Amino acid sequence: MSLYSRCAAALKAIATASVVLFLFSGAAIARQFEVPEAVQLYTDDKLVEMIRLNTHLKQVRDVDNCQLYQDIKAQAEVERRPAYQFLYGDMLAYAVCYERNVELGVTYMQEAAAQGLPEALEQLGRYYHVGQLVQVDMRRAILYLREAASLGNLPAQKRFARILLEGHGSALDMEAAYHYLHNTVTANTTEHRQIRSLLNALAEKLPPRIVARAQQPLNA
Repeated sequence: MSLYSRCAAALKAIATASVVLFLFSGAAIARQFEVPEAVQLYTDDKLVEMIRLNTHLKQVRDVDNCQLYQDIKAQAEVERRPAYQFLYGDMLAYAVCYERNVELGVTYMQEAAAQGLPEALEQLGRYYHVGQLVQVDMRRAILYLREAASLGNLPAQKRFARILLEGHGSALDMEAAYHYLHNTVTANTTEHRQIRSLLNALAEKLPPRIVARAQQPLNA
């Protein structure tokens, strides 16, 4: 092969390698600056399900990378959707995608509770029971938990009963706690045993005629 041919072949090889390197580098740069796929707002049912499973903050922060933080705020502030008020309040209270603002966070939880969101009522009742974010206030704990229990929230029903068995609340509260638990339906055997244990403990503190009345179906 002539010197000219060898030089031409070498130049061609260098050019091919340069093109490949350029394309590879371009693809790497494109991946580096790739725009993430847009995340859709959650339906109310989906959001409530995440709240019940306590995965809502992880979803917003770790899965959706805080892409929806402004939309969530708008849904809470402008649209006043209770599930989003609860989510926004939790995000503020625990510094998820926002700087921490416990007072405003609890305010939004209270707004969600005022609209009757059982999960918000249960969480506030729990907070006032144990003194998380707020001071212990058994009166408020009972009010929130009783309302959540009446809406079928099982964690609230169980906590409500336990608080009453500790000596708080009234006889009417105890009858209500028995009534809600007695009418709860669950396929979870552990939950079923816990309910039965609470019912037995409540029955020991109530007259038989009150127990019989509390065993009536809901809305009877």
